[in-house]
Amino acid sequence: MNNAVFNFEIPANEPVLAYREGSEERMGLESELARQASEQIEIPLIIDGHEVRTGRLGKVLMPHDHGHVLATYHQAGPREVAHAIAAAGRAKERWMTLSWVERAAITLKAAELLARKHRFAINAATMLGQGKHAYQAEIDAACETIDFLRYNAYFVSQIYRDQPRSQVDQLNRVEYRPLEGFVFTVSPFNFTAIASNLNMSVALMGNTVVWKPASASILSSYLLMKVFAEAGLPPGVVNFLPGPGAEIGNAAIADRDLAGIHFTGSNDTFNAMWRNVAAGLERYRSYPKLVGETGGKDFIFVHASAEPQEVSVALLRGAFEYQGQKCSACSRAYVPQSLWPAVRERLTGMLAEVRMGDPRDFDNFIGAVIDERSFDNVMKYIDCAKASPDVDVVAGGIGDKRRGYFIAPTVLLARDPSFVTMREEIFGPVLTIYVYEDADYLETLRLCDRTSPYALTGSIFSRDRMAAVQACQVLRFAAGNFYYNDKCTGAMVGLQPFGGARASGTNDKAGGPLNLLRWTSLRTIKETFLPATDFRYTCMSR
Repeated sequence: MNNAVFNFEIPANEPVLAYREGSEERMGLESELARQASEQIEIPLIIDGHEVRTGRLGKVLMPHDHGHVLATYHQAGPREVAHAIAAAGRAKERWMTLSWVERAAITLKAAELLARKHRFAINAATMLGQGKHAYQAEIDAACETIDFLRYNAYFVSQIYRDQPRSQVDQLNRVEYRPLEGFVFTVSPFNFTAIASNLNMSVALMGNTVVWKPASASILSSYLLMKVFAEAGLPPGVVNFLPGPGAEIGNAAIADRDLAGIHFTGSNDTFNAMWRNVAAGLERYRSYPKLVGETGGKDFIFVHASAEPQEVSVALLRGAFEYQGQKCSACSRAYVPQSLWPAVRERLTGMLAEVRMGDPRDFDNFIGAVIDERSFDNVMKYIDCAKASPDVDVVAGGIGDKRRGYFIAPTVLLARDPSFVTMREEIFGPVLTIYVYEDADYLETLRLCDRTSPYALTGSIFSRDRMAAVQACQVLRFAAGNFYYNDKCTGAMVGLQPFGGARASGTNDKAGGPLNLLRWTSLRTIKETFLPATDFRYTCMSR
């Protein structure tokens, strides 16, 4: 028996590969892209480690070429949900009593498998199935996934070290128990790293999981499941259930053993799940823990002292990387009148150089949005802006879905700061800019704070320190992740724990120890060495 007191060191973040033309990693990734694009695989459910085929099939399509089928996948229903919950229950005792070091070793092996053996495969699946270009896939599917797996091992070692003080006549301990029951995880299409972390952070703390992946990211999610199994994750710890969200979610939420929900996705979906849980509180063994990261209406706020080129690059990258399909993407900006001509010139000039198309062409900066529903929704907002006398289309404003779901990077200039594209989440390549009078800096900060119900990310560009501090104070509750002189995307695990409040979620900060703590239920244990032998206290006369 290994009775060492073990601690993991703080890991370094995984280096980002450059994929320069002619490099070994470029050739490796291109080869994997060609391989995956040339085949059509069948993706089963995975319950208790077994492949399950229901015959209810869906298709995984390339967003940039929606006539190309990458895979067919089997879809779960209530019966399979019940089987998965039972499998999670059977796996629970052995998994939660396994040494946490052994659990952490599995996550660390998964990180190494992704870093060395399956890096090109997970990146290629994310590029083809989710429409990311090589750099966006690398920082997400490879680096961030690896960082979550490594950092969480470090965080859990720090969490378990935290114990109460003991007196000379007693020993006090805290046991970090897993939750009693199973955790239902629901992952989004846009980040492979989130799909991994929603499950593995929960499992690391001794829980077992029923996982509903987004239909548009099933290819990379299935590959993750295979990596977890190769790393040694026991059967039944994570159960993989593609299929209709409402059908799977309703069946999972109706079960009395639901212990928690780990969710990333739309505000509407999370609200509906929360209402369903609240409506059935009496049936649960324990109050389920609900952890959600939902929408955003993220902003870049510009002070008159800012440098126009820096602002313009941040706007372009923050708004249009991965077609604006990030919950942290910049979708509104506030620019002072004195800087607007220079920012407009630089931004439109750079956008004229941006290429859009197939992610397998490494020179393309913009790809297609994820599916037809997303395309139609984004174009609805663009058409609304075109029809409004309060908005000018500065760039873009066109879309074409005949072969792929392509929408040109669109910049809108709104004279009404409360125009719908300044308030509502669009989740596409649309940036709306409001130009304010320089003298109205403070009032415009307040306007920014109250315009949208969301509070995920935001940034201030300013070379005036006092102006930046003022923005940070006024916008204290407007963003859970706030940036000085940087775009409002790109949080790194272990460096900028991520999450927001208001309508953006529960702000439980993935990429830090707080999120892991949510998947525990503490038990305090007190041992008294010499119990009392007389009921009387010393103040009592005898």
